[in-house]
Amino acid sequence: MILALHDIVVQRDGWSVRADARFAEGIHLVTGRVGSGKSTLAHLLAGSVVPETGRTVSEGITSVQIGLQFPEHQVTAATVAGEIRSWGLDPQVIMPETALTDKSGVNPLLLSGGELRRLELACVLRKDPDLLLLDEPFSSLDCREKNALCLRIENRNRGITIIFSHETWHLPRIDNLWEIVNGTLENRGTIPDALTRWTGAPPLLRRLIISRMDAGDGEVTRSGCRMLDSVFSQQ
Repeated sequence: MILALHDIVVQRDGWSVRADARFAEGIHLVTGRVGSGKSTLAHLLAGSVVPETGRTVSEGITSVQIGLQFPEHQVTAATVAGEIRSWGLDPQVIMPETALTDKSGVNPLLLSGGELRRLELACVLRKDPDLLLLDEPFSSLDCREKNALCLRIENRNRGITIIFSHETWHLPRIDNLWEIVNGTLENRGTIPDALTRWTGAPPLLRRLIISRMDAGDGEVTRSGCRMLDSVFSQQ
């Protein structure tokens, strides 16, 4: 599966985002400052935003699913159970996964931010599309829930997964790092070498990676790693 962007330009109220990229199978992270255009790019890839110039080309992709930055915008039913059914899923399967078994009749919009996030992510991930787009999926989740989400994403053994996030501490093992800088999507390369080129990387992470490379660690070139907590655990 391949998703390619050719000379894409999207303009919004005086700013723009440009992209010329190729996403292959695996897990990709698109980072950037708040307001840099991550969500706009996510919607472009989902097909809900039309660029001013350029085109997207896909190969082998027959299904696309996006998890929105604001999950309340994805709600279409009046109850938790109804919301799950609207995805074509079984509430008896999804509710235990989200610890919402006792709230099947509650309006999803009355759930806490974390509960609603868990609900919508569980539905999005269960659909298991060829192209999975996750816009700020870690928002409203606590540390335990973020780690659980990382594992869930890592265990997806097919398709293209693209995470759009300014999260820098709780992230899954990824294959490729991208960064939006000054309105342009830049390919920083594969992990962990890409971390030294990531302008938004936490200073501690950059220092540790550089020191490990300076020490001549030959194992630092693996294709993916769990940032921040386990990238340095491999000996």
